[in-house]
Amino acid sequence: MSRATSLASAGLALTLGLALAACSGSTPPSSSASGSQQPADSSAPAAEPVTITYTNFISNGGNEENLDTIVKAFEADNPGITVKVTTLPYADYFTALQTDLAGGTTSDVFDLEYANYAAYQANGVLAPLPGVDASVYPANLAGAYATDGTQYALPSSFSTVVLFYNKDLFDAAGVSYPTNTWTWADAEAAAKKITGVKKGVFGAYQPISFYEYYKALAQAGGKFLSDDGTSVAFNSPEGIKAATWLVGKSGTTMPTPEQGAGTPDFDTKLFSEGKLGMWTSGIWMFGGLADASFAWDIAVEPGDVQQASAMFSNAVAVSAGSKNPEAAQKWAQYLTSSQTMVDVRLDAGWELPPVADQSLLAPYLTKGKPDNRQAVFDSLKGVALPPVIGENQTQMQDIVTEELTEAAAGRKSVEDALASAEKRVNPLLG
Repeated sequence: MSRATSLASAGLALTLGLALAACSGSTPPSSSASGSQQPADSSAPAAEPVTITYTNFISNGGNEENLDTIVKAFEADNPGITVKVTTLPYADYFTALQTDLAGGTTSDVFDLEYANYAAYQANGVLAPLPGVDASVYPANLAGAYATDGTQYALPSSFSTVVLFYNKDLFDAAGVSYPTNTWTWADAEAAAKKITGVKKGVFGAYQPISFYEYYKALAQAGGKFLSDDGTSVAFNSPEGIKAATWLVGKSGTTMPTPEQGAGTPDFDTKLFSEGKLGMWTSGIWMFGGLADASFAWDIAVEPGDVQQASAMFSNAVAVSAGSKNPEAAQKWAQYLTSSQTMVDVRLDAGWELPPVADQSLLAPYLTKGKPDNRQAVFDSLKGVALPPVIGENQTQMQDIVTEELTEAAAGRKSVEDALASAEKRVNPLLG
């Protein structure tokens, strides 16, 4: 079994367990997060005042103030430690991180994803985290960021992708709201009716990217990699069907790149301005839509032969080059396991806290918009995790996105784009 396969299996078991526990949990949250960890001397002043830096993408797009709340609570609990935060859009983040790593200017603490942890750890840029109590996190989630028994990063959240929809636009088009059993055909029919129902309105938006493609491939019943992980498997009838579904929206029910699609935060702006009927995006966007001027809700993403939702896990790591590793680790632990973090994330609807005490997730269902928060847990019943190949992960992702973009622009057929992607990605697998 390849590393990608074993982690995917572990992640699926985790999400199913969380879905069942969160949906059935009736135990109210305790006054402090179960197992929440802070070093024993976390309330004592540091030997000397220090400032640590933290670069993130997790708060971009509406959760900057929520992160600031956690920072202020940490600083109050840890006199002498100041956290200086830099927030970047996800689209720019990893390019900036690579530049910082190459230039030796990496922040003390920085965000990672499940998909790129292995590559960064292998390159020696992550500091080991001694003394961490991994039991405060779900076992499989913590294990995804450990190598040879050593913890090198801490899970900071997990989340899923759902189908956001504008109720007002559905009403104006005379279309019934999405349900958890919708198929691609249902979504396409609705998108066509909503497109143009008002000036500047589009029926749907789903980014044309690697991350959307591997998920659509799973929905179509296909696989991204061969069972042994030595070659791609996406150049298949299922792969062609998934790519056709994805790129066929561009210029029909979805804006084209010339109309702004693909630029950072364009889709967020379009939906928040009430100009988008359906939007495939992550639950981290709930907070930014709290004050939307229109009625909206969510449903499980539609599927083809099956439903499959993306599940993402974010993490934080301490730079191997940090001059204040102890203070940096204190912040990393607080950000990922403190009661303040749990409260802020649940109150804001800002992804889900990575806590082992699953009863703490029960209040999530009653935290306000969207009304159908149950769809978040329903989406975890069928999970598509990103294929992971190690050091060449980013290159693989870029190739798939590039080829799909060429197909969406009409410069290649879907078949030619996937054949080209296969030819370019296979040598990366080793």
